[in-house]
Amino acid sequence: MRVSVLGAGVVGVTSAWYLAADGHEVTVFDRQPEPAQETSCANGGQISVSHAEPWASPRAPRLALKWLGREDAPLLWRMRADPAQWLWGLRFLRQCTAARVRANIGAIVGLGLASRTALQSLRHQLALEYDHLERGILHFYTDPREFDQALPQAALMREFGCERLPKTAAECLAIEPALAGSRIPVVGGTYTARDESGDARRFTEALARHAAARGVRFRFGETVRALQREGGRLSSVHLASGERVDADMTVLAMGSYSPLLLQPLGLRLPVYPAKGYSATLALPAGVLAPTVSLTDDGSKIVISRLGQSLRVAGTAEFTGYDTSLNMPRCQVLVRRIHEIFPALAAVNNIDYWAGLRPATPGNVPLVGDLSAAGLAGLWLNTGHGTLGWTLACGSARLLADLVAGRDPGLDPAPYRL
Repeated sequence: MRVSVLGAGVVGVTSAWYLAADGHEVTVFDRQPEPAQETSCANGGQISVSHAEPWASPRAPRLALKWLGREDAPLLWRMRADPAQWLWGLRFLRQCTAARVRANIGAIVGLGLASRTALQSLRHQLALEYDHLERGILHFYTDPREFDQALPQAALMREFGCERLPKTAAECLAIEPALAGSRIPVVGGTYTARDESGDARRFTEALARHAAARGVRFRFGETVRALQREGGRLSSVHLASGERVDADMTVLAMGSYSPLLLQPLGLRLPVYPAKGYSATLALPAGVLAPTVSLTDDGSKIVISRLGQSLRVAGTAEFTGYDTSLNMPRCQVLVRRIHEIFPALAAVNNIDYWAGLRPATPGNVPLVGDLSAAGLAGLWLNTGHGTLGWTLACGSARLLADLVAGRDPGLDPAPYRL
């Protein structure tokens, strides 16, 4: 088939790769001049199946109210006159039950495990280099209550196949010795040895080169303006240049911008942008810095070593499509790093970044076709939230399997719209 993939982030490029591997004629469209220039550009760098706990939980409404209006809050909800924001918020509240949390964790872990395996296979097959480390991910805690609350969720993930194991404070320091210098003592943690870290942008760029060599066509600098429906199927994609693009199949992998294309067709996609921030510290030679990827659950930040840089990322700000840097929120990341790793206080070469993560209310991505919604020929691969890098290969592989009519090896139902 002739396939158009809309979006050249890590989700769009992996989708293009797997579809081309099945023999389809694939063209990728993106408004940027290169792949991975938006949400995939400077994210937290983790392949974190162990980060499967969704934001929506029984505790979430109370925490959101507690943090309301705080510029340094881990999750900041800026009230806007935006029906999409409020509708998403109501759907989020419906996901905050124990039963929904369990189901969502199961769906995320299942796809995450498949995705991690697919990534490893691609890395070996293509000899991809992207500053990856296979040293696991350590969730560490400096608050005993946070640690106690994390243990049941870790146990639930183990039920679904993710080996997130409890660790004492001493075991945490043995896994990552750089934590010994923390100004706030570590009280315990959980460790997932098979999780990984790496630079999503470098991975996407490398895979795009291999895809191009395989025949995938990339059209950069092309803004998608509209989708055209005729009868019960998608008929064409319209570009800002005025060009009409026809294809047998179109994959919508535009992250937070996916709902904007579907809304004129009468379809409300339950995806809303959650702005995240990152700070990348250039590490001087000899400085004591972590090499194991870390998750600071209490502060809702992740920390990954990427070569001679340290990436710290996190927080969620619901403020529409604003991508501007909010320096107080950037400084939250750096202050926490200085608390945990005082030796890094002298590092002043820091790059800040903000990007829009496409969040669904339950943090489960949307993968599948839209023929039931009267848009045959249009497929979704979007809504990955904070786990786009973790789930990209798995969701792209799932998409290709569904298109080909193959057994994907996991139940596709949780990922359907």
